[in-house]
Amino acid sequence: MDFTQRMLARLTLRSHLTDMPGEQFEKLIHHLLSLRYPDFVAVRTHGNLGDMGADGLLLWERELWACYSPQTEDINKVKAKFRSDLEKALAKRPDAFDTFRFAVNDLKGIHPELSVLMTEAQEKLRPRRVIPYGWHALWADVMRLDRMAAEDLLGCELPVQAMTYGIGLTDDLEVLLAQLGEQRHVSEPLAAIPEVNQYKIQWNGLTGDVHSALIQGMKHSYLVDGYYQGIASPDEYDRVAGGFRVYYEQVRAGTPDDEKLWAALQQYILGNANPSLSSMYCAWIVIAYFFQQCDVYDVPPEGWVPDGVVRSQP
Repeated sequence: MDFTQRMLARLTLRSHLTDMPGEQFEKLIHHLLSLRYPDFVAVRTHGNLGDMGADGLLLWERELWACYSPQTEDINKVKAKFRSDLEKALAKRPDAFDTFRFAVNDLKGIHPELSVLMTEAQEKLRPRRVIPYGWHALWADVMRLDRMAAEDLLGCELPVQAMTYGIGLTDDLEVLLAQLGEQRHVSEPLAAIPEVNQYKIQWNGLTGDVHSALIQGMKHSYLVDGYYQGIASPDEYDRVAGGFRVYYEQVRAGTPDDEKLWAALQQYILGNANPSLSSMYCAWIVIAYFFQQCDVYDVPPEGWVPDGVVRSQP
């Protein structure tokens, strides 16, 4: 999918998920996982047996899935559903899974109280894993689909013609961008650029305008670190970085041109409308931060040095 198709897919998916009842949400997850994984088994209820503690199974990865689409904002009902599904899975399929995935339909992200409950369950169940599957993970899986599969999932055509969007593919960065727009004018740029993974810039062959934009972004990338350290949701960085990485890998696979790749990353953040100079510079800061955190671009192999550089002696 190109940017326009991804954007329409995102808007369509969010529209579908709004107030989606539980049975339809479960069908959507079944459909998506069936498109993504050949070993996915959708489990239906049967008489007195019910579903035997599973809404679906990934056989090769030994993952058991449970799905829930709450119709109210009552977090206590979500927590009760999680406890009930996990207890049933442990009682009825104790030897069938190593990972318990709880898919919940919440466009705002995983509720903090649910994340605490899942963390507590994880500590009790080690070495089994307990993993949430919310909006961000769902969207990352949809982004991995080709156009025909995405159209099959969403039940609509994704147009090929170009359209203009003044927003990017993630609204999670909206508050961060607004904050950067204010802070970068009053915050001193770093005099010395932070040391990234040694030789990462050279390994990725970043030169010219891309190199200049990256270095400019690094001068204020510490502001992004301060933002993520100060927010109440501790997993927001992981969610945003995960989606950014998926998008980067897809674009990287389709183009060897570093300027086109950089433009695509900027587009992911800002959309494909003509950005202002201020918003473009803020996007550079965000890309530089994820570059430094090694969420985008590749890290050189251990021991690699560029031509002309003398390897240091131990």
